[in-house]
Amino acid sequence: MSFINYSSREINCKIVYYGPGLCGKTTNLQYIYAKTNPEAKGKMISLETETERTLFFDFLPLSLGEIRGFKTRFHLYTVPGQVFYDASRKLILKGVDGVVFVADSQAERMDANLESLENLRTNLKEQGYDLDALPYVVQYNKRDLPNAIDLDYLKQYINPTNVPDFEAVATTGVGVFDTLKAVAKQVLIELKRGR
Repeated sequence: MSFINYSSREINCKIVYYGPGLCGKTTNLQYIYAKTNPEAKGKMISLETETERTLFFDFLPLSLGEIRGFKTRFHLYTVPGQVFYDASRKLILKGVDGVVFVADSQAERMDANLESLENLRTNLKEQGYDLDALPYVVQYNKRDLPNAIDLDYLKQYINPTNVPDFEAVATTGVGVFDTLKAVAKQVLIELKRGR
């Protein structure tokens, strides 16, 4: 889980954006990165091979305060969307503190959403995590598209446990920071509990 750097007096927390291919995970991170104060963020790193891409950057939010005299630094990651990159997905989930599941609102992507959600649960379980016990939020992305599925239908299948969820259009930033703030708040609550 979180890593404490005593020399810099920082608690480092890992938040992973998970979801099917092309659902908007990368777009979320790119939007957050573009809108984050340059002095509060590290470099965005893109690990790319011919066929997969993982994004990563860290930032130190100035408004979240301290926990026991330590600042909180968040490290945001995306996973490759396609299921055949399962080894990469598992590796990125190691040490996770919070998860954002980004669902694609397009009707024809519903099977991919469900497959990715099941894959997330399986990969977490293999590492000793339970999604229902982790800080976890759902984002319904691409709500602006004409073929966006009914929100109640999405919630029924993607969010049966009724975790905090948000409608989003990551390309314009709608819902992007609401999603991030919700998962960051849950992570901080867990840290204050001392877990």
